Amino acid sequence: MPTTRTIKVLPTPADLFRAAAEEFQRVGREAIAARNRFTVALSGGSTPRSLYSLLAANYAGFDWSRTFLFFGDERHVPPGDAESNYRMVNESLLSKISIPAANVFRVKAENPDAAAAAADYEAQMQKFFALSPGQFPRFDLILLGLGPDGHTASLFPGSEGLKEQSNLVIANWVEKFKTHRVSFTFPVLNNGREVMFMASGPDKADMVQQVLEGKNTPPYPSQQVQPVNGDLVWMIDDAASKKLEKTLPHSS
Repeated sequence: MPTTRTIKVLPTPADLFRAAAEEFQRVGREAIAARNRFTVALSGGSTPRSLYSLLAANYAGFDWSRTFLFFGDERHVPPGDAESNYRMVNESLLSKISIPAANVFRVKAENPDAAAAAADYEAQMQKFFALSPGQFPRFDLILLGLGPDGHTASLFPGSEGLKEQSNLVIANWVEKFKTHRVSFTFPVLNNGREVMFMASGPDKADMVQQVLEGKNTPPYPSQQVQPVNGDLVWMIDDAASKKLEKTLPHSS
């Protein structure tokens, strides 16, 4: 079980992204003070774009020189593709801040062989974190989103990647999209010091309720993110929290 599980409900999407940006900065300051660096796994998708834009606009004074950015998952497309998580992060954050290029570790997803791209990314992580065989990296902060089917990173319901317990990064076949996606595995996600989910909007309310309160067999991938020695933080706006019954009180 996580060291702690915290659920923060913010009134509006803007409040959610502001709170997430402040949490990013807080965790970063503490990591740099303790270990002289801040390691982050970024998430893709639509929700975090607003967080990255806010970080770029309001936190230019943040110590980006000691911040190291990785990607929790990536689509199997070149970095300039409209579907690329790297492209989204580059447009909303990287191109607007002073961060050394060597501090950004992107998945080389332009490789036609998705498994080779995953193996290359795993090797990059092993080198950066100086891992011995069988060890997993310990990120200071892992950002995750919540898919409408309960997936997170690119670990989709029913996919083979849910079973992986030894590799750090995999090429996970996603049947619904007929493509591979490169993704961190659960052992990496569950080794983070802090793992933060963000969910915004009424279309996320049903799945938020299922993941936080449901007893699903098998569990949704998002329910399997349970840091073994770290904090689990859910940041959701009021609209995404409306179906919660047991976790939070609601007045109508």
